[in-house]
Amino acid sequence: MTSGPYLTSPVVSTQWLFDHLGAEKLVVLDATVVPSVLPSGKHGYLSGHDAYLINGHVPGSIFADLIEVFSDVSGAYPFTRPSAEAFAAAAGAAGIDNDTTVVVYDSAVGQWASRIWWLFRSFGYDAVAVLDGGLQKWESEGRETEVGHVEPSPSTFTTAERPELWADKSHVERVVAGEVEAALVCGLPPKEFTGEAGHRARLGHIPGSVSVPAGRLVDRETNALLREDALHQAFAPVIAETQIIVYCGAGIAAASDALALTLLGHRNVALYDGSLSEWAADAAAPLEGVEQLA
Repeated sequence: MTSGPYLTSPVVSTQWLFDHLGAEKLVVLDATVVPSVLPSGKHGYLSGHDAYLINGHVPGSIFADLIEVFSDVSGAYPFTRPSAEAFAAAAGAAGIDNDTTVVVYDSAVGQWASRIWWLFRSFGYDAVAVLDGGLQKWESEGRETEVGHVEPSPSTFTTAERPELWADKSHVERVVAGEVEAALVCGLPPKEFTGEAGHRARLGHIPGSVSVPAGRLVDRETNALLREDALHQAFAPVIAETQIIVYCGAGIAAASDALALTLLGHRNVALYDGSLSEWAADAAAPLEGVEQLA
């Protein structure tokens, strides 16, 4: 049990956060990452730290650098999950210990926040929730923000890994081959799923996958998650499966799918960390989509 505010769900409302803001043993994390076009012309990502400093953030929130701190920068692919030791150090540096309640948000549709939430979950810590609607909803309701840096008070965090929450390429290959029973869910936008768009050398999706785009899990007006019945409808083709493996381009949008499935009560969800960054890099790994049919 934590000594911070008690969570009953992996998602909290803006009102819940407003009511508890400033509470003892509560840490709020801003996990924003900004898509960009690099000078080389390639598509990439920039830290949301400048936006956090200049445009504003939820009062008292700590910036969580998902690019260089909460990911393994030496990994072969973007946003590779960190080791247990590195994650423990990152959490502790953000002022989080094993008695802390954590609320995490971003300025997008929640995929970056969901990734941080999934990392905590995979390292054995459940006193973490995603802010429903994120910074967009917080600001649209006229709630206060502040600019500038918030310095955390370093703490010590310990992990208890849950390897079953991750899937590797060999496991996905066995699913595709029919050797393992599991459903594959892709969180990419529809045109990336079909292979009509994208920035990887090989486009499309892993054979047998169901498309549940992360951006379609939220209400376009409020940015909050859809109601339970609508979420259930989105996952209807797979919700009864024994195991569900979620993936996307780099294991980020997939975390939004994992969050929604967890809200729906599914207890056997794994995230393919390498996702299409790894899968598409292997010329022998099959892909489906319009590009492959051309």
